[in-house]
Amino acid sequence: MAQNAKRCDWATKSRIEQEYHDHKWGIPVYDDRELFKMLLLEGMQAGLSWLVILKKMDAICAAFDDFDPEKIVAYDEEKVAELLQNEGIIRNRLKIQAASVNARAYFKLCEECGSLSNYLWGYVHHQPIINAWEHIHEVPARTDLSDTISRDLKIRGFKFVGSTIVYAFMQAVGMVNDHLVGCDFRRV
Repeated sequence: MAQNAKRCDWATKSRIEQEYHDHKWGIPVYDDRELFKMLLLEGMQAGLSWLVILKKMDAICAAFDDFDPEKIVAYDEEKVAELLQNEGIIRNRLKIQAASVNARAYFKLCEECGSLSNYLWGYVHHQPIINAWEHIHEVPARTDLSDTISRDLKIRGFKFVGSTIVYAFMQAVGMVNDHLVGCDFRRV
């Protein structure tokens, strides 16, 4: 890529944001474990900047058993207390407790729908929605679709899945391509 190639406006301040933008954000993800990981990370990000999550990513992944739902589903109060002492992660009791709640909901959803991937990607007919925003201020924080998915995830027992969180998740895992029209890195 040329040295003066343009990125989306949000990814211009730090190298870690640029790496994430260039190599992860908006690329379709179909792997259940990666989708589960990103759903939990987006929930942890609520009220914070994504940069905070990116900076703590390695510590969060290690602390949460690389987001293995088989392990997370068994988290108990002792594990929650241990995680609350870990300075490398987001130490919010409700967000930490939501991990095991979401793991239980994940297994129920997979039993009913076959997989998390099938369930989520079914909302977009298994094809990314490709938007054509020219400026960052045009990109919505939520949509009617993220409202719908959020509502259904909540009914299924998931926590920290509000519409704004769900829309950020959809962007991150490529269900929605919100790279700006002028983005030289990931624009389709």
